[in-house]
Amino acid sequence: MPPSFQTIPNPADAPPYAIIVMGVSGSGKSTLGAELARHLRCDFLEGDDFHSADSVAKMRSGHPLDDQDRWPWLDRIAAGLHDAALMDGTAVAACSALKRAYRDRLADAVGMPLLFVFLDTKDSGELARRLVHRADHYMPASLLASQLDTLEELGPDERAVTLDAEHAPDRLCAEALAWIGREMSGPAETAEDARRRS
Repeated sequence: MPPSFQTIPNPADAPPYAIIVMGVSGSGKSTLGAELARHLRCDFLEGDDFHSADSVAKMRSGHPLDDQDRWPWLDRIAAGLHDAALMDGTAVAACSALKRAYRDRLADAVGMPLLFVFLDTKDSGELARRLVHRADHYMPASLLASQLDTLEELGPDERAVTLDAEHAPDRLCAEALAWIGREMSGPAETAEDARRRS
């Protein structure tokens, strides 16, 4: 284990907070999210598990989701994060969160400080390769282009960090934990606080 790894304690009297590992399919959200949750000793929520049966069928058939599919999905993820973080002090979810509007919806709905860890890569070929070799997943590689088109850059007022998705998982986890530790060592900030600050 790299020496830069750390476990970030969340004392019983500290306010709860939530973390979303975001990015397009194939970027490694689930791998990093599960590892972060292990180090933080909290629940990991797989965003794909919150899709409706209709949305899964739609993606399986090669059709991208639209906003009407995504709003209730985002609300279910936020509710799950909220409940899990209240239990453990924090919780981690993997969720694409491609648009700014989606991230704002999540931040408002979760009801506590929300941190985004964005796994970014410009190598669409590597993403496609990962998707082709991913077993037992309903989203075909053909939908990657629509996700890349939908992705909106993080704003300066968003409580987020961008990491290179092509780095090794151990390095990504260490970098994410270091950033989370810095973020949570100061006063807690809500999404509304961030908007006022901007």
